[in-house]
Amino acid sequence: MAHITINQYLQQVQEAIETRDGTFCAELVSFKHPHVANPRLQLPSPEEKCQQVLESPYDEMFAAHLRCTYAVANHDFVEAYKCQTVIVQSFLRAFQAHKEENWALPIMYSVALDLRIFANNADQQLVKKGKSKVGDMLEKAAELLMGCFRVCASDTRAGIEDSKKWGMLFLVNQLFKIYFKINKLHLCKPLIRAIDSSNLKDEYSMAQRVTYKYYVGRKAMFDSDFKQAEEYLSFAFEHCHRSSQKNKRMILIYLLPVKMLLGHMPTVQLLKKYDLMQFAEVTKSVSEGNLLLLNDALTKHETFFIRCGIFLILEKLKIITYRNLFKKVYLLLKTHQLSLDAFLIALKFMQVDDVDIDEVQCILANLIYLVTHLHKLDPHGYLSTVVQWVTLKATYPISIRSLWSASRTHFLHCQQCVVEYCILAMQVLFRCSTCPVELLPVTPRTL
Repeated sequence: MAHITINQYLQQVQEAIETRDGTFCAELVSFKHPHVANPRLQLPSPEEKCQQVLESPYDEMFAAHLRCTYAVANHDFVEAYKCQTVIVQSFLRAFQAHKEENWALPIMYSVALDLRIFANNADQQLVKKGKSKVGDMLEKAAELLMGCFRVCASDTRAGIEDSKKWGMLFLVNQLFKIYFKINKLHLCKPLIRAIDSSNLKDEYSMAQRVTYKYYVGRKAMFDSDFKQAEEYLSFAFEHCHRSSQKNKRMILIYLLPVKMLLGHMPTVQLLKKYDLMQFAEVTKSVSEGNLLLLNDALTKHETFFIRCGIFLILEKLKIITYRNLFKKVYLLLKTHQLSLDAFLIALKFMQVDDVDIDEVQCILANLIYLVTHLHKLDPHGYLSTVVQWVTLKATYPISIRSLWSASRTHFLHCQQCVVEYCILAMQVLFRCSTCPVELLPVTPRTL
């Protein structure tokens, strides 16, 4: 294959099309196949040769492929992307003409994957030259992939075995990769609805389902829907192939913060196994209620967390760290009536120097608001602003999971003093001195 002539190559293409051998035809148009390194096939103008052997639109499709190999050999990824768009457009015309058959799905997988890769490479080249904004080529590639998706989704006449709908999930995963790259996650929503409503959603290959769950789980995490994020990311981690350590590590980067927000702390053994010791100090600080250590850990590994897009998610762990710190104050003083000064001293001890009694009230109000008001749980204590005391009952049945379930769309950044939420919390909770609340959930569990 590495030394065949253009005529031999085109004869193989024609035979694959005539026999409806989608897998072999996909190899002949894929940049993962060794034929792309053959200098005899790297041609700037192969149109005439292709027209002599292949019928339309395959002649145009494979002529563009040979031009694409020429462009790649010359490291011109912008031209390669343009050629790949012609390939996808030509294939789409042929694909639509295939009534009630799906043998060409492997070809679609191949050309769609290469389109996304070339779009990304073209973006990088153009940005370096200052000729384009980041993501322009990827956005255009997404429009082409959406055209393929519509063809697959609209195939309602064919039987289930011959349906083009089997290609939907692959295209959705490619689109997810683009939308996450260009930071347009809102475009994922209609795709998620389409897959979740499909009767094939549990029938796709496990590899595609794992990829899908990974991206949907990440989106749920960014939407602060931590329970759903845990469900999807856990599925992806548990069903990811055991030899794919790199993929498992990538899933854990997002699963760990979600688990921690829900009260499940990872073990050191797990972090060592997947080379994620950046989370070790974060885990320790949250469990101990050590705000000083948490701030140091976030600062120390800030570059890693920002690059992964989880820094702001990890900052939400401060509310649980406050809770664990305040619980230590309660256990140390061994009384159900606690002065707010005790909490203030604890925060000062953690070198939170700019805090005052009003901010302590704000933190407590947020904890109370999240647990009691949003989750509508039975009250077990109250906070009095007049005498600056918090009074608790002796039982603490509420878990961190319920705390974060309640707050997933209403999380309040206490240290940033989001005034409107604090005022709302105080209006709800401080309207009388007998407004009782539960304050201290149970100790975090381990993963």
